[in-house]
Amino acid sequence: MIRIVAVTNDHHIKQLNKLEDLNQIAHLKWYWVDFCEPTGEEAKLLDDYFHFHPLAIEDCLLYLQRPKMDHYDDVHFFVLHAIHEQTLEASEVDVFVGPNFLVTYHQLPLHEVDRAWDKIIRKPHTEAHGNLHAAYTVMDELVDQYFPALQAIEDQLLEIETGGTDQGFRTDLSQVFEIRNKLLRLRKTIVPMRDLLYRILNTQRIEALKHYQLFFTDIYDHLLKLSEMVDSNRDMTSDLRDHYMSLNANRMNSIMKTLTVITVIFMPLTFIAGIYGMNFSNMPELGWHAGYYMVLVFMVLLAAGMFAWFKFKGWFE
Repeated sequence: MIRIVAVTNDHHIKQLNKLEDLNQIAHLKWYWVDFCEPTGEEAKLLDDYFHFHPLAIEDCLLYLQRPKMDHYDDVHFFVLHAIHEQTLEASEVDVFVGPNFLVTYHQLPLHEVDRAWDKIIRKPHTEAHGNLHAAYTVMDELVDQYFPALQAIEDQLLEIETGGTDQGFRTDLSQVFEIRNKLLRLRKTIVPMRDLLYRILNTQRIEALKHYQLFFTDIYDHLLKLSEMVDSNRDMTSDLRDHYMSLNANRMNSIMKTLTVITVIFMPLTFIAGIYGMNFSNMPELGWHAGYYMVLVFMVLLAAGMFAWFKFKGWFE
């Protein structure tokens, strides 16, 4: 699907259905062509109508490229990434910025691009309006969508962290590693996007950029904040992992200590039972009338004494 919006010099908005209709508009200031889930015939228009560089067209057709910026004469090409809030899967958005046009190309429908489209249509009289401002709007909507995905992960971490010690034992460690994998996927998108915005702010190839410096700086600030959030959340997952393993180790040590105490208590009892379990005929104690009862009482007193001693030493705490 292709949709077209054209802006005249007097800031009138016209939505068109065909690229050929652009030739019918007098006093055309700039226009935006959005390729959403383009067919093979529509994708050919990148070459047949716009005559973009073959390498840029190849980047559009090959999925998924790293966020980047290339310059081809008077056309500036950007590869951006959108993030699905639930799956955190990245999808590519290619942007061409020319002297008086903006072309966006994406193989999946994206709400971020739709919101940017609506903003441009609703505010045709904004002084900052232009094809570069429209490109900023698309980038801003894409980056803003990163926040809900990252905040959902923060909520998960907060729920695990505030679950208490008992909850820490019950929580599966795989959940923490799953969150770390999500953060890694986000980082693979956020950091290249941050580097891309840094290059945009410092490039000298886009002459009109000086009028929009504050706008793109705002996006860069958002990406810096997102990068810090990802790093802090990864540190938190490391702390949770270490805390979880430490609790399990302490619990295991406590169990082993209890089993050791029980074993030590029964060791002398087993020794006594083994002595009197031998079938030698010359064992004077076997002839005692009350010998059996005396040995049982001695064994009980010995076990109770050892138990009291271990408890006094705090081995059961």
